[in-house]
Order: sequence, then structure tokens, then C-alpha cells
Amino acid sequence: MKVVSWTRRKGLKGLLLVGISGTLLNSQFAHGQRMNSGRLLSLEDMVQPIVKGAKFVKKELHIEAPILADNGSLVPIHIQVQSPMSEQDHVTHIYLLSQRNPVTQMAMFQFGPWNGRCGVSTRIRLAGTQEVVALARLSSGEFRYNQMEIIVTESSCVDAS
Repeated sequence: MKVVSWTRRKGLKGLLLVGISGTLLNSQFAHGQRMNSGRLLSLEDMVQPIVKGAKFVKKELHIEAPILADNGSLVPIHIQVQSPMSEQDHVTHIYLLSQRNPVTQMAMFQFGPWNGRCGVSTRIRLAGTQEVVALARLSSGEFRYNQMEIIVTESSCVDAS
């Protein structure tokens, strides 16, 4: 009869092999988000998954960002929506959408009448020169948008030729 001496290293190797084989045999493959790298999306392609056929108008939404960004990794952007922010009439969401990034929806911010005013300042990553769209959803069901082209000299995310 052969006596096997277990060491910590052998035990960890055994657990690792059991874990890998169990994962490969019993798991389903993960599905990532739809990636649009390399293709410039139209305004309709970017907005329709959110508005779902509702009307959207270009008014009372202001985007402030540099026209030329040296680095696509940290592009500052400020969004301001004109709204009374009352219980009856307020902005509920702001979406930041990208025309070229691998994932179209870069960010979503939620608001309510308790905010007092509707504005967001953040930094975004851009995979090259593209149109950035800010879309606001109001409590009335109305959608407002504005767009801005940002020229990026050194892209981030992926190289979207």
C-alpha cells in the first residue's frame, strides 16, 4: 500500500483541477454586451434602444466639453438640462451615449425633484473622434437631447479604425 503525503501545494493543485473541470463541464458561456467597435452609429441607432419609438427633441439641454481632447481616457464633460425640477415636472434620467465606443451607453444618471437642478459633471472614455449624445428623460415621458462632436487625438477603449 502506497502512502501519499499531502502537501499544501498538492492540495491546491487538486482543488484547482477539480474546479476547472467542473466549470468547463457544467457552465454556460457568458454573453457580453453588444459591442459596436469600428462602426459609427447614427443618432437613431444610439437613441432608439432607450426611447423605444417615443419622440425626442433637441432643446433645453446643454453639453460642455472640449472640442479637442488630447487623450480619450479622461475627457471632461458637463451636462445641464433646463427643468423646474418640481414634483410634476422634473428630469428622471440623463444618458450619455457614444457613437464609436464598444458599448454605446457610457453612463446613466437618475434624478428626481429632490435634486433642485439637473446637471452632471464627469469624465468619459472615448475610442476616437465621434459624436457624443446626451439624452434626458423627463417625468412627462418627453425626451430631450443634444449632441457634440469631440475630436480625440489619442483614443481610449479600443482602436476603432
